[in-house]
Amino acid sequence: MDYQKIIIEADGEEAELNCYLWSESPEYAKGRKRPCILILPGGGYSFVSDREGEPVAFQFLAEGCQAAVLRYSVLPARYPTALIQAAKAMVLLREHAEEWNIDPDKIIVQGFSAGGHLAASLGIFWNRPFLGTRLGVEAKRIRPAGMILCYPVISSGEYCHGDSFVNLLGNSYDALVEEMSLEKQVHSQVPPVFIWHTFSDDCVPVENSLLFVMALRKQGIPTEFHMYPRGVHGLSLANSLTLSIQGHGIQEECQSWMALAKVWLKNL
Repeated sequence: MDYQKIIIEADGEEAELNCYLWSESPEYAKGRKRPCILILPGGGYSFVSDREGEPVAFQFLAEGCQAAVLRYSVLPARYPTALIQAAKAMVLLREHAEEWNIDPDKIIVQGFSAGGHLAASLGIFWNRPFLGTRLGVEAKRIRPAGMILCYPVISSGEYCHGDSFVNLLGNSYDALVEEMSLEKQVHSQVPPVFIWHTFSDDCVPVENSLLFVMALRKQGIPTEFHMYPRGVHGLSLANSLTLSIQGHGIQEECQSWMALAKVWLKNL
């Protein structure tokens, strides 16, 4: 495996992009380009969860994908710093596609919780002029080929995870909180989505995913959605590999999400 750590700057803040890449060998079939997963861990825009980063990357590596984990800027950084960093990471992966044996048309963004909000923001706002202008690239170079969203923060309305939006927006809360309610921003050029949540999530209610799925449906965006009956927020892989220090995080029925996401990825 080849490991690359790259610093990405935006608004005077630095993010760390950790790339986990298959080393090439003359024993492998030639000309194979691999999908790449850009992983955005959660943490309420106040920290970046280790449990939702590297362990997930290794699962996708085992499937033959390339993987990258973005440790984006959080509190006290404010919107749109993390979004610009995520967009820069997407562009960087495309720029290195030939060198790193990545299929540039199959770079997927994946996000957990508040990282799911960031991933969905990238999938929705990729064609906003301010992003292309800031990065100096065509909008199509920012667009992910698909989104994998795990118990995502989506809505700033009745079912919101309030701290995420306060941490993201700060003094711009009143001006931007409505715009950051992503179920209201879905348009016809949003990429395909795989999304899962638990019915019993009492931190980020499942209505976040339900509202988003309904908005995607209205726009005709291909979507696969799974709602599991039980499970706390922040399960990550839902197995012993990502057991939290508090002793939670194992939910056997939720462990299937990774296998389902891999099938979805193959069919994308």
